Amino acid sequence: MSRARAFLELARPQQWAKNSFVLTGLLFGHAWQDPQLIAAAALATVAFCLAASAVYAFNDAGDAARDRRHSQKRTRPVASGVLSVREACVAAAAVGVAALAVAVGVSPLVAGIVAAYLALNVAYTRGLKHVPVVDVFIIASGFMLRLLAGTAGIGIEPSNWLLLCGLLLTLMLGFGKRRAELQALQDEAGEHRAVLEDYSAGFLDKAVAVCAGGVIVCYALYTMAPETAALHGTERLVLTLPWVLLGTFRYLFRLNYRGGGGDPTDELLRDPVLALATLGWAATVIWLIG
Repeated sequence: MSRARAFLELARPQQWAKNSFVLTGLLFGHAWQDPQLIAAAALATVAFCLAASAVYAFNDAGDAARDRRHSQKRTRPVASGVLSVREACVAAAAVGVAALAVAVGVSPLVAGIVAAYLALNVAYTRGLKHVPVVDVFIIASGFMLRLLAGTAGIGIEPSNWLLLCGLLLTLMLGFGKRRAELQALQDEAGEHRAVLEDYSAGFLDKAVAVCAGGVIVCYALYTMAPETAALHGTERLVLTLPWVLLGTFRYLFRLNYRGGGGDPTDELLRDPVLALATLGWAATVIWLIG
């Protein structure tokens, strides 16, 4: 592996799809026809892509020794020895500064949100990732900060419904990720992620089920709320609910019977039913409110 490719792999651009959360506000805030807001949301998304890459590099530097004992992670640039820990830390700092510079160009609030995201992830890497339940809430908080950057950060009033649905969804995916890791690593789980020693399959299954039910109920109530109809000019947003049900139950199926659920991005790329549910939901929303 060349060093240029190693630095690119350190940034994990394949994970940038997660930062599409920043763009959600444009759709549900009816701001897709405002060029200034579109440009601001795009820059905020770039800032979060850079910030996420900085976090990945910092995590890889701190987890290099543990990653060398993992069947898949041992090929990462730092764990494999292609890049040193120091080089990964320098890259993380440089990309983090770039993220803040881009965020400042959007608004002071977006810069503050990106700074909070970076600080939160440093705290996570330095110790909070070992605290059960708190670790998953920090992962979910990262996505909530993305939502806030794409709404309040660029001048769009964030919907309480959007924030609540986003929180429940990201908690479901976070607990699902821990469940998938526990299932895949089994007796060696604690060696690769210490917090897995404190989790059980039963607890994680219950946590995923509670959050999944919350996502469905919350989204269903949102689609039928009078304020939703008034904002979007339609009472038919409930037609998007079947896609949410399909996607949620398909994710749960893959988590329990197909060894999936570890990485939402990979799940979308690998499972055509999940991809169909996501695209169908997006197309229906755009058709109804666009």
